[in-house]
Amino acid sequence: MNKEITSRSTDYSQWYNDLVIKGSLADYSAVRGCMVIKPYGYALWENMQQQLDKMFKETGHVNAYFPLFIPKSFLAREAAHVEGFAKECAVVTHYRLKNSDDGQGVVVDPEAKLDEELIVRPTSETIIWNTYKSWIKSYRDLPLLINQWANVVRWEMRTRLFLRTAEFLWQEGHTAHATRDEAISETERMLDVYATFAEQWMAIPVVKGVKTANERFAGAEETYCIEALMQDGKALQAGTSHFLGQNFAKAFDVTFVTRENKEEFVWATSWGVSTRLIGALIMAHSDDDGLVLPPKLAPLQVVIIPIHRNDEQLQQIKTKAEVIMQSLKKDGISVKFDDDDKQKPGWKFAEYEMKGVPLRLALGPRDLENNTAELVRRDTKEKQSVNLDQVTEIIPAMLDAIQHNMYKKALDFRDRNIYQVNSFEEFKATLDDKGGFIAAHWDGTPETEAKIKELTKATIRCIPLNNTKESGTCILTGKPSHQRVLFAKAY
Repeated sequence: MNKEITSRSTDYSQWYNDLVIKGSLADYSAVRGCMVIKPYGYALWENMQQQLDKMFKETGHVNAYFPLFIPKSFLAREAAHVEGFAKECAVVTHYRLKNSDDGQGVVVDPEAKLDEELIVRPTSETIIWNTYKSWIKSYRDLPLLINQWANVVRWEMRTRLFLRTAEFLWQEGHTAHATRDEAISETERMLDVYATFAEQWMAIPVVKGVKTANERFAGAEETYCIEALMQDGKALQAGTSHFLGQNFAKAFDVTFVTRENKEEFVWATSWGVSTRLIGALIMAHSDDDGLVLPPKLAPLQVVIIPIHRNDEQLQQIKTKAEVIMQSLKKDGISVKFDDDDKQKPGWKFAEYEMKGVPLRLALGPRDLENNTAELVRRDTKEKQSVNLDQVTEIIPAMLDAIQHNMYKKALDFRDRNIYQVNSFEEFKATLDDKGGFIAAHWDGTPETEAKIKELTKATIRCIPLNNTKESGTCILTGKPSHQRVLFAKAY
């Protein structure tokens, strides 16, 4: 099975596609640019969703649901917003089909044209802020902290499973506040939530920063982001949090009466992550033998594979395995006993290695006699003989060790691949030969940023929040600069 996976060094893009398909995460669909998320992939998304939802609720947010369809006129109310999304919008123009005159199928009924076209949501700021107008009247109604789990549609020309599809799943938070400072604090707080999730659950180190004006969310005053580095040296935006100022409140006339009995516009934020995070997980950790999943998110954390010659041996192994599983499940560990007789143990070893299951326990008659078993880690492929009386104590500790090791490995890789450069020639050479994050001076103008992108395909991923002031000169123009920013080629 593993021979069917293209190696990373041969074709990184094909390696990624192989893992998505052969790892049973997703499949292509009959709809161009859309994907089918398979049960194993959806279980991974559910684990992400459940943890993030818990973190959102711990910070005071509640879930709601808003319509999939947005009146076209709503998008036009915020100029930057409509300009940013206009080219990606799917538009509903009619509401009925009818049988064709030749009886060979169905056609759009020309009599069923909508009075106003509807946009299939690319994001929900407009429909939500139109709703908030009737919900917010006084400072007593604030803050309003709402999150939505939904699907969105952005009509992409070039698609890639999980990373860029016409339809994808995500969450989008939309909050309303009485003051600018409250809204900025919320924006930064949610960025911290995303960073904590990425590092502690996904085992992916991230750089927290702000986007340049060119890369900012359409309609935002400031966009905060977390940026991660993939194994091929390209960056991936793993989450964004936007300070929207009063732009959407003014567009939809959302005002409130302050404590001082004055009328003011509300301050807003929005923030989101999507199923793109599954793509990040794959590219940050996996290897040429398949997926490598962090234990905290893996749909299956432990698999027990029996090695037997007859039904009597299988029953003895199963009896012992059930005791182990009951104990592990009490600790909240997901475990499976694979006694499917259609496949041999060797095939199962390769299958679960492909699917990135963190721990594999092989159990045979001789193991029962010796009261031992072979435990194999997916991250390092290390094999260890363990005492069966101690295995339920060893496994939780080993899962923690795997989680820690995966983060450390990704962090070491990221830190080794941050390069400081001081000239454009050095910048191009580093980008071509090494990739990674490149810390370089930039003169702060959108024109220079756009020119560097045109010449190299590298973008400014972020201006790091922990940046220190440093005098220098822009790598392209030679104009003065007071700090380095992070460039990279990106997904």
